Amino acid sequence: MFANAPSSSTALSYVTFSLMSSTQGGSGTSSCKTKSYGPAVNTITPPRTPPEQASWTAIAAGKQADRERQLAKWPSWRLGDKLPSPDIDDVSEIVLCKLSAKERQIVHLDATDLLIRIRTRDLTAVEVLTAFCKVTVAAQETLNCVTEIFFEAGFERAAQLDEHLKETGEVVGPLHGLPVSIKDHILVKGLDTSTGYISWVNKSVADKDAVVVDILRKAGAVLYVKTANPQTLLCLETNNNIYGRTLNPFNRKLSPGGSSGGESALVAARGSPMGIGTDIGGSVRIPAAYAGLYGLKASVARIPHAGLMGSHDGMDNIVGVVGPLTHSARDTELFCRVMLQYKAWLLEHAVLEMPWRKEIVEGKTLPKRLCYAILWDDGVVKPHPPILREMRRVKRALEAAGHQVIDWEPQEHQEGWDLILDSAEEYWATLAESGEPAVPGTEWMMSHSTDRTPYTVPETWKLNLERESFRARGLMHWNSTKSRTSTGRPVDAIICPTAPNLAIPHDATRWWSYSSHWNMLDLPGIVFPMGGRYDPASTTDDADIQAAPRSDVEKHYADMWNHGKETFKGAPITLQLIGRRHNEEKVLAMLDVVEEAVKSM
Repeated sequence: MFANAPSSSTALSYVTFSLMSSTQGGSGTSSCKTKSYGPAVNTITPPRTPPEQASWTAIAAGKQADRERQLAKWPSWRLGDKLPSPDIDDVSEIVLCKLSAKERQIVHLDATDLLIRIRTRDLTAVEVLTAFCKVTVAAQETLNCVTEIFFEAGFERAAQLDEHLKETGEVVGPLHGLPVSIKDHILVKGLDTSTGYISWVNKSVADKDAVVVDILRKAGAVLYVKTANPQTLLCLETNNNIYGRTLNPFNRKLSPGGSSGGESALVAARGSPMGIGTDIGGSVRIPAAYAGLYGLKASVARIPHAGLMGSHDGMDNIVGVVGPLTHSARDTELFCRVMLQYKAWLLEHAVLEMPWRKEIVEGKTLPKRLCYAILWDDGVVKPHPPILREMRRVKRALEAAGHQVIDWEPQEHQEGWDLILDSAEEYWATLAESGEPAVPGTEWMMSHSTDRTPYTVPETWKLNLERESFRARGLMHWNSTKSRTSTGRPVDAIICPTAPNLAIPHDATRWWSYSSHWNMLDLPGIVFPMGGRYDPASTTDDADIQAAPRSDVEKHYADMWNHGKETFKGAPITLQLIGRRHNEEKVLAMLDVVEEAVKSM
């Protein structure tokens, strides 16, 4: 699969939950050893491994120089004297400053509209790609979000597609001419797949495409750039020693999320109409939430997943999924439909033979009256006020539209977080190969596993049994809601936060269960924007803050808001909708109901 491949280069990547340990504190019980949280975000100083000036720095410098050489090929697209100073937080307009009026219009179209205009020859694939590449250059200069740049190959393909359409009058496939960006650890033939590890740089050049990339190409997509992911892929932050830290376009003091944070930054900056990420504990949904995008996590085995790089290959206690980050729900549906239109189950044995059911997406099978449940609080960390405010708005909208809304009773969020634990041995070993230090997010996570040894095979079997029991209890809990609904059915969907916070200051994440809980249950979920960004000057909802935090971790989040809500200025406000296992089409249909109800308010 690779030239000079490192040892962790098998076809599937399962980035472990092994470090999501009970070090977080909180409610619930666990047999796992616990540690308390550190101080509030304004004073956090994560432990650091003293970085030794060694060969790893030269490798990083070389890789950055390679990227700069690619950018230098397009001098007229560089920001030059328009490059903002570091104290400018919101760069979402600055990254568009090199565009013509027509190009601005292009980058503000969603993927579905772009495809229509390319198919009708209102736009060419080349001019569409040009607009997005211009923004990508500016986004890199301001946000540090891309890794491998291959614009020339993209333009060659776009020109071929334009010529084909001109000569035949037909598109090559449903994504004809659509630019698509790809997360770094997803294999793209001929490109490096360093995955945030210095020791993998230039030793992981892919000799084949990941299955998702193969299908994208067949469908007519134009690939042109890969985007940043964090060291180890373990963080809801995007930072590594090869390229450095990725920033949020709406407030560069805030995180774009992780591990698909390069995608969220680029897509939100309008440098890509569709980005492909991966999610094992929130790594598509958290970045989507922090950047005001749509982000889908399907159930395992619905969307192709073969052809990724990462640590802990072969670990199947919990398995990641590939998913899109987009500007519209219909673009999310487009991605899923295309993946299954090309019969992914014939390309990857682990994919279920479940053709996409468009009639369900269109709501043709939905009951007229639905029942939604809202998870207001997971019992560990109360969400920040803007999130609670938006959930109340959704509740009012759905009830006004004739649907029932009840409370979702949280179940075992702390226990789910604690369930799958292991040592960080493989991560440390990979870092040691190059001598690179752990970045702050990595080191904070791995510092909790210093007294752990890897699980034995029998211990792993026992954990798998516990996971299945956890999922069985989750199913029974959902089914039990039938006794509280007026529809004669259990609740149809859950609406909840994606995280207890909006986009967060860098390296401040301490609780993932609003996203990771649904990975543990293998339930599909989609993040959706509520149409606004937080403005501390125009909102007053401090009364929602937890007056008496239940744990150190909740105090961490309460202090973050109480002592610095201005920090979150510009952060998008989003929510998450969860459905039944392998019911991705119904999730999208029920999201449409929610969005129509909110729009009608």
